[in-house]
Amino acid sequence: MVEIERKFLVDTKKWQPSGNGTQIKQGYLLAETHKTVRVRVKGKQAFLTVKGEPEGIKRTELEYEIPVKDAGILLKMIEAFPVEKTRYIEKRGDFTWEIDVFEGKNKGLVLAEVELENENQQPELPEWVTKEVSEDERYFNYYLSKNPFSTWNKNQGQ
Repeated sequence: MVEIERKFLVDTKKWQPSGNGTQIKQGYLLAETHKTVRVRVKGKQAFLTVKGEPEGIKRTELEYEIPVKDAGILLKMIEAFPVEKTRYIEKRGDFTWEIDVFEGKNKGLVLAEVELENENQQPELPEWVTKEVSEDERYFNYYLSKNPFSTWNKNQGQ
């Protein structure tokens, strides 16, 4: 499967969470620019995901549901530290936006992602999105697992 998504920073003065969101805890068994192997617990489900090298805003992604107990074992084997966040879902027109409010060492970072059917789709951007960071590696979760947002120099980040 090919994943095509755009990623944006969120202006938290213009966006506030609605609902409870879903807790996510994920870590990387392999975390490199050209490939990642991720284990994720999302609510009461768990997944093992393999992602290939990004080509612009698209990349190969294979995801498999696994037992939550197995995910707990795998999370103890991760390379760095887990990425923790709460995900909120918002529908805007024909598009579904996933807004991630990061916690722990990445607290203060809020990102929105929108998945596309093809690279040429142009969703209407909500008023709360700001800078696009789709191809900025610093905002990839595997990067955040090794280089937490809380340690960034203020000139380096947003």
